[in-house]
Amino acid sequence: MSRGLNAGALASLPTSVRRPPARLAVAPGVVHLGLGAFHRAHQAVVYDALAAQGDERWGVFGVAMRSPDLVAALRAQDHYYAVEIASRAESWWQVIGALRDTAVAATETQRVVEAMAAPATRWITLTVTEKAYNLALAQLIVQGLQARQARGLPGVTVASCDNLSSNGDQLRALCVEAARLIDPALATWVEQQCRFPNSMVDRIVPQSDARVREAALQALGVEDQAPLSTEGFWEWAIERSQLEPADAQALASVGVMVVDDVKAFEEAKLRMLNGVHSAIACIGAVVPQNTVRETVSLPWVREFVRGFLDEVAPVVRRPNTDAYRDALLTRFVNPALHHRCHQIAQDGSVKITQRWVPATLALQALGKPTPYLIMATACWLRYWLAQDEQGQAYDFNDPYTEPLRALVAAARDDDDLLDRLLHFEPIWGVELPRTPGWLAAVQRDFATIQSQGIEAAVSGLSA
Repeated sequence: MSRGLNAGALASLPTSVRRPPARLAVAPGVVHLGLGAFHRAHQAVVYDALAAQGDERWGVFGVAMRSPDLVAALRAQDHYYAVEIASRAESWWQVIGALRDTAVAATETQRVVEAMAAPATRWITLTVTEKAYNLALAQLIVQGLQARQARGLPGVTVASCDNLSSNGDQLRALCVEAARLIDPALATWVEQQCRFPNSMVDRIVPQSDARVREAALQALGVEDQAPLSTEGFWEWAIERSQLEPADAQALASVGVMVVDDVKAFEEAKLRMLNGVHSAIACIGAVVPQNTVRETVSLPWVREFVRGFLDEVAPVVRRPNTDAYRDALLTRFVNPALHHRCHQIAQDGSVKITQRWVPATLALQALGKPTPYLIMATACWLRYWLAQDEQGQAYDFNDPYTEPLRALVAAARDDDDLLDRLLHFEPIWGVELPRTPGWLAAVQRDFATIQSQGIEAAVSGLSA
């Protein structure tokens, strides 16, 4: 039986496995909230690159918000874990060492607060879902900031690393609100002493599974209970608004884009990558196909993806949009990635509010048609029938599961169902359902899906 990955096993790993920089006795400088796969395959890899340059200030105190299982696995491995990084041309395994300590926020709140209030802590970062931006999250952060203020310590850079639009601005507002509930003077301190840069992060990181663990065992020769597999591509664009200006130069030295305005990068990711990802997830779940790669490998889906990306490109300000579109098409069919459609479809109602609605309204304002976004909406409606085209039922993981299921159950017929779902204001807002022709177009495409199947309906767009 193989032994496990830990500090003692590093020296005996195969030479093909890339090892992390040696750890020095330096306290973590980053507290990260939301210790999921994405952070460990994205920012943590960046921090290892900084450590390799001799900058030891970016060690991470990682915080799982609720689940203790990952924390237990990482603690048993001295917080080392391996990541398979794969493109269509090459792949390698890399052990990551940036993570130095961990805690579970739900059961170790005081340890988390102490970590945020530690003298060595310079950054608080977070990777949470769109639905997790709430007062409770801000209150946790503010507990740490209040402790820093009380101890006479300086503020920190608080950086959101997720898919929420204007994430830094929204987090700042939440934290100032939470601080004001405690003490107006604390709210002023947060506003004056801390920075909340907006950022855009991009890397496809599927959830780990038994296949990844077996592949890690074969590559490393030791068992890793927390391995990951990701693509070679990554991006991180962050607003030039750090408490310590030298941090911007450090991040840029390892490939992070430090920019004056993140909006163009954020819009491109939300409207192109994330937008079409949500559509692929709905289509793949219904057809059914298991993964994004399998779904996009279907010629008719690939044509839909290209059409969707071309449709939203006019409301994307990122430079070289065509090259970005072509890179996305290549990334989606990376054979090394096994990104499950049902995983991406999780929390879909919150995601499409950010991804489809603003893009649709922006295109309408330019007088441009939106047939692919309309078809994506019809596919989402079909997904909410909770049964694929082979008759297999599936479950949802969505913050609006109960109210949406109630709408589905109460509907008298398909027309009534669509009317109820498309007027659900938390998703679609008020403006879009009132747009002339939008409801009728979605109803038409949904009717085609119901009568002819999703492939015939989607294929009809390119025809």
